Amino acid sequence: MSEPIPEILEGQLPQSVRTLWLKSLSAVELKNYSYAVSLCQAILKDTPGFVEARKLARRCAMKTAVLGKKKANAVTQMFSSGASVSKLQGIIKKDVRSGLIAIEKELEKDPSSGTLNDLLFDTAVQENMPETATFALETVRKGSPENTKLLHKLAGYYLARDMPQEAADVYRDIIKQDPTDIDAVKGEKDSSARASMKSGGWESGGLESSKKDADAEKEAEDSERAGMTRDQKKEKLARLMAEYQADNNNLAVVKEIGAIYEDFGYWPDAHVFYSWAYKLSHSDTTLKNKAEDMKNRDADEQIKKLEEKLEAEPGNADLEKELLEFRQERSKGAVKDAQLRVDQNPTDPQLRFDLGLALYNSGDYNGAIPHLQQAKRNPHIRTRVLLTLGRSFDAKGMYDIANSQLKEALEDLHAMDGTKKEVLYLMGVICKKMDNHDEALQCFKEIYEVDYGYLDVAKRVEEAYDSK
Repeated sequence: MSEPIPEILEGQLPQSVRTLWLKSLSAVELKNYSYAVSLCQAILKDTPGFVEARKLARRCAMKTAVLGKKKANAVTQMFSSGASVSKLQGIIKKDVRSGLIAIEKELEKDPSSGTLNDLLFDTAVQENMPETATFALETVRKGSPENTKLLHKLAGYYLARDMPQEAADVYRDIIKQDPTDIDAVKGEKDSSARASMKSGGWESGGLESSKKDADAEKEAEDSERAGMTRDQKKEKLARLMAEYQADNNNLAVVKEIGAIYEDFGYWPDAHVFYSWAYKLSHSDTTLKNKAEDMKNRDADEQIKKLEEKLEAEPGNADLEKELLEFRQERSKGAVKDAQLRVDQNPTDPQLRFDLGLALYNSGDYNGAIPHLQQAKRNPHIRTRVLLTLGRSFDAKGMYDIANSQLKEALEDLHAMDGTKKEVLYLMGVICKKMDNHDEALQCFKEIYEVDYGYLDVAKRVEEAYDSK
């Protein structure tokens, strides 16, 4: 029987290994990634349970991996044949530590390999190394998200470790890759419900007592959520969760759970239950819109958190990349959802505006313009449509057309509200770009006269007078 491999933290490293770890960190700072990988492998030879060394080795390997398509395909074929895997499995059977070192050497060549990371996962599970096992499949999730088979395996492992929220997140990634994956859809729903129950303390005994309370209390006392305290809402949620566990196809219960989560501001949970309610309702568009609203609010919150982190750590390249990728992913999702709604009802100007705005936000100005032009026929949103058209033409460098759209918008604006200030400000900026400084100043002055603190109008107006 092999000696157990404990997973350790940096503070538990022996002094000799700590020296190597510090050298590897220095090598990364100097962008000597290959050397850093070799140092990490030396560290893992002595302390295979130090997960941070694996993580660092993988990050560096990804930076140095320059495999062309032919080479990458060759590697994939080599492992899929089973020959190299069999050899590694043989090493692991004789000596787990030697096997882990051999896997690391192969992962240096192909850090996102599903086959190699799966083998690392199985070995880590066998040796009771949960953080190592998780990291192995998380590497696949990040580097090869299309490998949904291994993502299902990761989600199952999270559930086995009683980590339902993490499992739900993995299931969502699977659904992004394959929206028709029924097991992933069900897995996300069940995992999210389980995570909600766990976070709210509504599991096991709590649910049993909630069932008893439900029998004793009158529904009339808490039927109006608006008049309930937060504690009363929590009690009601516990009772509803008990009912949901008994029958998760009860539309009224599912809707009510979604509504309470919305009241609490738990956007991901509200999204899950409103989405499930939509499916149970046989396509009630009100519930679909609710689910989308919760999804958007959650995305807004995630972006805000990332922006706050970046503000606290300016220049953090990883955070900047994460924020950019999140925004891009959100823009793609918004366009996809808006396009689907337009396809279902192509004559609705509001839906055309939603799609045009989504395309504008994604940077597709050419795609946005025709939808925005069709949306102009709705008088209730006409001003916002014209403003967005102005922004679209401005982004394309077509300043004269942008300016004409904004002038058209001003014809419908009389009171100096937020929208009129927005239109005037953009018009002033565009006039400056066209070297029409007098007209630009006039736009800024109109705002200046009623709202001195609006953006930088005070500075623009006063600098114009100082230069005369």
